[in-house]
Parts: sequence; C-alpha cells; structure tokens
Amino acid sequence: MRKSLQLQAEMTEEFGACVFDVTLDCEDGAPVGGEAEHAALVVALASLASDKARVAVRIHPADHPAFEQDIATIAGKAGKRLCHVMIPKVESVKDVERACQLLDAAGAGHLPVQVLIESPAAVHRAFDIAAHPRVQSLSFGLMDFVSAHAGAIPSDGMGIEGQFTHPLVVRAKLEIASACHAHGKVPSHCVVTEFKDTKALGRAARRAAQELGYTRMWSIHPDQIRPILEAFAPSVHEIETATRIIAAAAQADWAPISHEGKLEDRASYRYYWQVLERAHQTGRKLPQEVQGWMDTPRQQ
Repeated sequence: MRKSLQLQAEMTEEFGACVFDVTLDCEDGAPVGGEAEHAALVVALASLASDKARVAVRIHPADHPAFEQDIATIAGKAGKRLCHVMIPKVESVKDVERACQLLDAAGAGHLPVQVLIESPAAVHRAFDIAAHPRVQSLSFGLMDFVSAHAGAIPSDGMGIEGQFTHPLVVRAKLEIASACHAHGKVPSHCVVTEFKDTKALGRAARRAAQELGYTRMWSIHPDQIRPILEAFAPSVHEIETATRIIAAAAQADWAPISHEGKLEDRASYRYYWQVLERAHQTGRKLPQEVQGWMDTPRQQ
C-alpha cells in the first residue's frame, strides 16, 4: 500500500494530474483475525496522503463480520481523505443501501460508493445497482464470477484470452458496461492476472476500451499502470481532431458547423468533448486552446 501511494505521488508529479486511484484493500489485504488492526493501518495511510492524492478503500463484503467495523473505523476516521469506498460482492441494491446507511452514520455521507459485481445474480441486477444515486462505478470481478459457476466455465475463462472469448464472461462484461452507460456511471474492467506480460495486458486493455465500452481498468501491479493508461487514452490524431472541432464549435456559439465536409452538431460536440476529457484524465498533453477548458463544466 505504501509503495502504491508513493508511485501515485511520483506519477502525479510527472503527468501534472493524478491519473489513477489507489485502493487500500481490506477484503484480501487483512489477515484473518487482524481485520481491526488492518483497518487502523488504512486510516493511518489515508490520513498521511497528500491533498492531490486519490485514495479509496475496499472494505469487506456485506456478509462479513468486519463489514460494519470497516466502515465505522475507516470512514469515521479518514472519510475526508477518501475519494470513494469500494464494496465487494454486492448482490443487490439492499447491499448498497446498507453500506450508505453505515457511511451516513459514520459521518461520511459525502462519499460515493463503487461496487464489485462478482456473481451471475449480481450481473442480472446490474442495471438496478447502477441506478442507485450513490453508486459511482461498477467493476467486474472476473475470478469470483467464474468460480460462481461451479466449473461450468473452464479456468481459461479467467485468463487473458478466455475472458474475452467465453460467451458467459463476455455477456457479463457487456451487461455491466451497458448498465453503467445507461445511468451515467463508470464501468471499470477487471484485472489481468498475467501481470508480467505487459504487451498482452495492453491488448486486453484496448479490447476492454474499444470493444466492450469500459472507461477504466484495475491494475494489480505497478508495471500495469502505464500500459492501461496508454490503452485508454485517445490517440494524438483523436485529440487533434477533437480540438479542432470543439474550438470551431465554440467560435460558432455551439451552433452546427461543417468540418472537413461533415456536419458536426451538439451530439458530436459532446463526443469530442469527452475525448478531450479522457485525454486529460490519462495524462495526455492537450493543445493550448483547449487546456483551460478541462476545469470547466462539460458543454451539453
């Protein structure tokens, strides 16, 4: 956790913006019987993070004995330093509601929640979960999802190739992405466990972004962060095109324009504005004429 926070600080300095979140993990990070001590460590680390840092916490799932303790301790003592709380193994909206009630009771009602969808039943309810106003993002938990099928999905379904080819896995990913986009939330793609193969990781990240509609992705190793940023960032050509169109639209007071023989209007302006936002969020250098706009509300 300390190394992750240090890397985040170094890359924030390099890019001029915080380009990834650090999620301090209680679910898999805390030793059995040491949940309270681990929560206290998370509080200490979050409290020491800089103002530019984006630090989150993944608590234990709703059916775990430490669930309420995690929220009371971490959100109650370090809620002001967190950007969100990640809830694993969410099965229904009731799990989200319970977490939000506990956050409110801990004085952290301002915190959004992100949820992990990790079972067939949760995938079925993804649209309802994404509709909850406190939910900020849905993430796909690949390995738990495959395990939940009791061997019906082979182990290859957890691999870097199988997770993009097995129909049940691909369907789940698409349902989650669609649910997020239907409700204006962020779909976050699952981890790739083959962390030493950065080229394969880059291919997987591009498929997640370009084929499945994901806009973020989890990493489990520092070497994965740059390939993920590269895959999710717009190309130089896309940034240049978006800059020309948005600049021309602004000069026309957002009325329809003709650009290279093609009609552009508010629908395409929204798209190209989002290209510039993605470039900014992934640390890409923006042309001077649009650089200042990224701190202003999105044009509609």
